Amino acid sequence: MTTTTAPDPANTNPIPTPTLPAPDIVRCASMELVVTDLAASRAFYVDVLGLHVTEEDDEVIYLRSFEEFIHHNLILRKGPVAAVAAFSYRVRTPEDVDRAEAWFQELGCRTERRRDGFVKGLGDSVRVQDPLGFPYEFFHEVEHVERLHMRYDLYSAGELVRLDHFNQVTPDVPRGRAYLESLGFRVTEDIKDDQGVTYAAWMHRKGTVHDTALTGGDGPRMHHVAFSTHEKHNIIQICDKLGALRMSDHIERGPGRHGVSNAFYLYITDPDGHRVEIYTQDYWTGDPDNPVITWDVHDNQRRDWWGNPVVPSWYTEASPVLDLDGNVVETVARTDSSEMEVTIGADGFSYTRAGDEDSTYRGEAAKGFKLGNQL
Repeated sequence: MTTTTAPDPANTNPIPTPTLPAPDIVRCASMELVVTDLAASRAFYVDVLGLHVTEEDDEVIYLRSFEEFIHHNLILRKGPVAAVAAFSYRVRTPEDVDRAEAWFQELGCRTERRRDGFVKGLGDSVRVQDPLGFPYEFFHEVEHVERLHMRYDLYSAGELVRLDHFNQVTPDVPRGRAYLESLGFRVTEDIKDDQGVTYAAWMHRKGTVHDTALTGGDGPRMHHVAFSTHEKHNIIQICDKLGALRMSDHIERGPGRHGVSNAFYLYITDPDGHRVEIYTQDYWTGDPDNPVITWDVHDNQRRDWWGNPVVPSWYTEASPVLDLDGNVVETVARTDSSEMEVTIGADGFSYTRAGDEDSTYRGEAAKGFKLGNQL
């Protein structure tokens, strides 16, 4: 692991930066998921994970986390194909909705605007299919609902308190990184190799490690949506609950602690295979000179600070995304090196302490694989 402020090498197909001002994005605020069995999804997100229902009908359920005061953080909408319909961001002012529309129109992206909102609880909103193929939504006007942060009579042992971030799969991470930086996002951490290949980048607006991350792979696809807990013991409780319900097969990876972001985590999959991360204890990034942390792709502590291997499904599986007409967006194959192949493939090589060829650090092995039973 090193700390650097050096930019990525120029990508070969850069997305132009508009001349108009970018919208001032406050935070990631909501995701709209299409699910194929609304009752099964409700049981998972409400009965098991404990998200709170704001309102619902036979076609859609609006959910929010414990500390949220806007109408929803997650929408479950019944549909024929499990996919993501919107990655939604709140912007600072009503005028920033105008700016979002104009900014993406200058890029040549398709936009659609509804003054009364696309969903309940939100006012004037614009949706775009962004240059990477993802469906983004920007809004300011919201309906306030009861913030449950002092309703300890409702607080569960595994309470999800905030929506923390998205993670997006895209084939060209430097291209996506440059585009999101022009939209006002700042990089906190990334993963590279000594050949200059970038495998992932974490980017923020709200002063935490990320509001979204870009993971290299065939895309556009949604890797995961993440909710925070107050403490890591809340995550352990979720594992215990899944075990007690004979649902531990929903646990894909973890619990553990990341190297990147420093957060304690758990990855689980919902009834449709959408991946959800439960996340806690990352760090403040809001200073203007917050340094970028760059991890070597071969450092086997980058994804897991201790113990756990990364299962192959975590690298290969992700949810499709929809265009503005509700059609699945075709994926583009990644041509740069695969993080999984360079670290756990046939010629994969990992280390904990680069340069310690003779294993002199406390008599422990400097190199090795975190394979577990992956192969």
